[in-house]
Amino acid sequence: MIKFFIGIIVATAIIGCSAQKEIPDTQKNNKAKQEFSDVDSDTTMSDSDGTDNAMNHFIDGSIAEAKGDYASAILEYQDALRLDPKAGIHFAIAKSYFFLNKIPHALSNCKKAVEMDPTQIEYRDLLADIFTRASQFDSAAVVLQNIIKLDSTQIQAYYRLARIYENSKPLQAIEIYNKLTNNIGPDWDVLIRVAELYEKLGMLTDAEQSILKLLTIDPSNTELQKLLAQIYLKDKKYDEALNIINEVIRFTPDDMGAVQIKAQLFIDQDKWETASKEFNILLNNKTIPYENKIRIASLYFIQSLKDSTLFPVTEKIFQAIDKDTTDWEVKMYLGAIAMSQRNDSTAIKYFKKVTELASWNSQGWIRLGGLYFDNQKYGDAEKFMREANTRFPDDFVINLILGLSIAQQGKNSDAKPFLKKAVVLNPNDLNALSGYAYTLSQLNENEEAVKYLKRALAISPNDVNLLGTLGLIYNTMHKNEESDSVYQKALSIDSTNALVNNNYAYALSERGINLDNALRMIKIAIAEDSVNSSYLDTMGWVYFKLKKYELAKGYIKKAIHYGGESATMLEHLGDIIYMMGKKNEALECWEKAYELDGSRTELKNKIDKGVI
Repeated sequence: MIKFFIGIIVATAIIGCSAQKEIPDTQKNNKAKQEFSDVDSDTTMSDSDGTDNAMNHFIDGSIAEAKGDYASAILEYQDALRLDPKAGIHFAIAKSYFFLNKIPHALSNCKKAVEMDPTQIEYRDLLADIFTRASQFDSAAVVLQNIIKLDSTQIQAYYRLARIYENSKPLQAIEIYNKLTNNIGPDWDVLIRVAELYEKLGMLTDAEQSILKLLTIDPSNTELQKLLAQIYLKDKKYDEALNIINEVIRFTPDDMGAVQIKAQLFIDQDKWETASKEFNILLNNKTIPYENKIRIASLYFIQSLKDSTLFPVTEKIFQAIDKDTTDWEVKMYLGAIAMSQRNDSTAIKYFKKVTELASWNSQGWIRLGGLYFDNQKYGDAEKFMREANTRFPDDFVINLILGLSIAQQGKNSDAKPFLKKAVVLNPNDLNALSGYAYTLSQLNENEEAVKYLKRALAISPNDVNLLGTLGLIYNTMHKNEESDSVYQKALSIDSTNALVNNNYAYALSERGINLDNALRMIKIAIAEDSVNSSYLDTMGWVYFKLKKYELAKGYIKKAIHYGGESATMLEHLGDIIYMMGKKNEALECWEKAYELDGSRTELKNKIDKGVI
């Protein structure tokens, strides 16, 4: 049967200048001299005056650096380097360039310093910082690994390496954090990060164990207890989660975060009514922002569209919010709830209030109409959006949702003017163009339908849904060559598209050609959705054309089981049974099909003649 388409990496540990008291120049000079004497002296100067001059430049550079004048510091350090090339001077230059964020110059000088004196941890620390600033995290990791090899007591190197690995190699990050724990004992920051990584990886049991270790350090920490409850919740350990969150609420009854976790716990078990009791605590709390309350209530409204027995609970939640606000949005929801419960007079009262409070605002109507449509409540969507359309007759989205809602109920003549207006209001919207085109095709205005589909494809030439719809309409027009061409183009873009495979397979089976290919395509569609009645009907019809009547009968019956009786499926079943020699049973199926759709003239001929 044909079917229609409708954690940022925080890895930088940069060298910074903390606030300092002003140091007298004599002290600065002495400090710089000491630093100069500490730098690597592999290169010996024969000219003692040159060394003295190098020291003077180094001292002046250090003073400039201390004042934050890094450009002047670099000039002095470079003069020192020309007179006495030492690793420490390269390091000093690299540091100043780093402060100026001139990464290439900082990198080349720091690499030179490490090359000249690879034993200096300080040089490698700066090199790791430079690589990190340049977002070269793999290179920074290598440097940090080498620092750890040189000195396994460098705790900060472990921290920094683990932070680099957190996003790219989380298991290695955990391994490094665990080494840290072995070296320094249980550390709050480390255990928190390990727990977060385990949770991120879905290793919930390990995350739970990490939190439990933290609770041994601080057993009364409610934030930790709530975190553990949330992990238990994710792990579907509802009893454990409930026990710990009840304990938190017992000691801190005003902790609204804990109350929300408890409510979520019940929702995850589909105990919406029980959860509402917890949500009422939140709704009655004056400190909870209005936006949060609306978000909670909206969850209940969406769930009520799936389970109408929840509407009374949802209504109470919105009424509780309504006591403390005059916002039009709450009245909008209350009107929608009344409408869903077929309480039209109450719905009208609320909608009237909405127009008084926000006559200018169409967004609430659009949002709720969209919710009805998305949940396949097309009748309710139509009713709601007709009301919206009287207030906002020229709103594109309202016309579109209204038109599509009506079309989904098969009332294509009624849908046509709204979809046409949507196209006029926004001639480049693909949903409007394709929806209007399909409605036109259902009204046998196929030439017009093709025109609008081609307009849509001019905007999005590789849209598989648009191509599939065009192929469907060409097939209806018996333009088989055009239909095949469009279907084949669609499948060249997405060979596994279930709807296109189904529709093309059905088109071929109707013509009785390329049946092996048709069977291959419908199997692709069935693999995607094994209980789709349209796909099952197509499978049955392909087998019928292949004269495999038992298989054909089985699939058609399965289609009726999942999709209910339709004229097409009953006619197909009658044809199959007829070919199996059961003419009376076939006639019963045909007559039943004709009762459902009296416009089928070929079916009437079968009934009158008693033959296919």
